[in-house]
Order: sequence, then structure tokens, then C-alpha cells
Amino acid sequence: MKISSITDLEKLSINIIKKILPGDFILLYGEMGTGKTTFARSLINICEKNKNVKESEVLSPTFNISFEYDVNDFLIKHYDLFRLKQESDIKNIGLFEDIEKSIILIEWPELIKKKPKNRIDIFFKYTDDLNKRIINIKPSGRLKNYAFLP
Repeated sequence: MKISSITDLEKLSINIIKKILPGDFILLYGEMGTGKTTFARSLINICEKNKNVKESEVLSPTFNISFEYDVNDFLIKHYDLFRLKQESDIKNIGLFEDIEKSIILIEWPELIKKKPKNRIDIFFKYTDDLNKRIINIKPSGRLKNYAFLP
């Protein structure tokens, strides 16, 4: 799928929100600047809007490593693992704790060797234009048979 606007990302977010549940993971891959945090912001804000929760200012968790967003009946946990250097660091941030009550978004998930079963892997890549992105989606587990592209 080619993405050339925030509206395109919002359409993708809406399709994903319709199918994900607490306990599901969304793993975001791609170079810096390809849209991982912008996608996370879109998904979180649309979910908040759907649950009549005031929209949050969704920032990149690069320096904090994680942020949580309460959307009434569950949390959205947004992680950025860019600064982590080894897999053992993941245990120290509680990434896999209380997952049954949360939807987990993870930027830079490459350090996670054993990927969660119920997940959507989203790969962001620049096109030759650099103003557009190509997004590939690979669902696994209970999400495997869903189509997510708008």
C-alpha cells in the first residue's frame, strides 16, 4: 500500500482499530522518519475519539521508552525500543506485563527474539519520491485472516 498523506494513515488506523483487542501487539518497522510514530499517534487518537476520551498529545517515546494511554476499558502502551541495546533490556521495561489489559504498539521491535503470537507487523519504507511511503502488513495469530488495507 502506498501512503502519501495523514488521511491514508488514518484510514489504515481505522481498519486496524476495528479488529485489534487487548492482548494484541502492533510491531512497527522502518527507518527513522518513515511514519511509525505518526501512525501510532493516528491509531491512539482515533481510538480515544471512538471511546469519547480527550485526545492525547502523542509523542515519540524514544527517550522515555514508553507511554501509556488510558482509553476507558483498556490501555494502549506505546514503546520505542530504539535506544535499547540487548534483549535483556526488554525484561527491565515490563513490555510483556499486563498485556491482557492492553494493546501494545512497539517501534523498533527488532530486539524481540520471540515475537508475540497475536500481532500485526507493519513495515514502513520510503519510496523513491521520499514524500510517500510503502506499507506492508503481515498479521499473525488470531489476526492472520484479516485484511487491514483500506
